[in-house]
Amino acid sequence: MTDTVNADPAELAKFSELAHRWWDLESEFRPLHEINPLRLDWIDSIAPIAGRKVLDVGCGGGILADAMARRQADVLGIDLADKALKVAQLHALEAATHGVKYRRVSVEDLAAEQPETFDVVTCMEMLEHVPQPASAVDACARLVKPGGWVFLSTIHRNLKSFLLAIVGAEYVLGMLPRGTHEYQKLIRPSELAAYCRAAGLELHHTRGLQHNPITRRYWLSDDTSVNYMFATRKPTVSQQ
Repeated sequence: MTDTVNADPAELAKFSELAHRWWDLESEFRPLHEINPLRLDWIDSIAPIAGRKVLDVGCGGGILADAMARRQADVLGIDLADKALKVAQLHALEAATHGVKYRRVSVEDLAAEQPETFDVVTCMEMLEHVPQPASAVDACARLVKPGGWVFLSTIHRNLKSFLLAIVGAEYVLGMLPRGTHEYQKLIRPSELAAYCRAAGLELHHTRGLQHNPITRRYWLSDDTSVNYMFATRKPTVSQQ
């Protein structure tokens, strides 16, 4: 086990308090449900997940993990929030979702235990909530097999994202609970790219996620100025 867990107790408590609302489509988690098909299709178009061994880091209540299992992936979802994991496990039972398991373990500890085990690793909407995002990215890189894919998503740190993702989404529109995101923890694409390079991951694709608050429509674009995703790949031995 690592000496220091890469997690903020306040962040874990924040999401634990909302755990019972993960699968309420009208709750604070509604945006995650609405963007889930977009991010899932994007992941699946780059690295088809059917029949693959997939790890979802920071899985929360299992929204993405459950959806990937329903596309015939063999999924392990990990998180450090006990209540959220229990909700994820209960939902899998109630929905009869096969091929998904959940475990309370840090990504760093799992990387030490099971290096190069997974074909695909996803870490979505988590990096801006941990004290050391570079450590999480490095662990994801160690967990994926050579030639495998690591998908990451987070929020840009700039004035536009502050106005839209924090002031707008949390304080004006009430789409998310106030305090969900802290500006200083947001991550610029250049910073995330540096974390990936340091971890030995090659950046292949980027995608932005945009939203119209009036129509409540979400779509993917080339605009990475607020919400964005990275598709990175671990080189095979011959490429290294």
